[in-house]
Amino acid sequence: MTAPNELRLLPWSGPEGKPCYLSTDERGGYMSRLADNVEAVQLGTAAELLEEVSETLNDREATLDEMRRLVKELSGALRDVHRVATSRGHILAVSQPRA
Repeated sequence: MTAPNELRLLPWSGPEGKPCYLSTDERGGYMSRLADNVEAVQLGTAAELLEEVSETLNDREATLDEMRRLVKELSGALRDVHRVATSRGHILAVSQPRA
């Protein structure tokens, strides 16, 4: 998924929360496939949480603890989705020729 000499932002953090990058031009390599799979799981989790949010917000008996748990999970999912969008946006910018 990376162009030659370009780094791919991976969908997970390294030690101390620092970003991880992959340097490869092999699209079907093990690490590229692993990153693609992790991204798919992260996006799927975010979609599931969106459904849960709608249900929870419509539940007048939802407790404060349930709302806090949901907000915590949503913030993690939003962080993951932002990382995926940043990575894919960079890939698009690098792969498209400039006019």
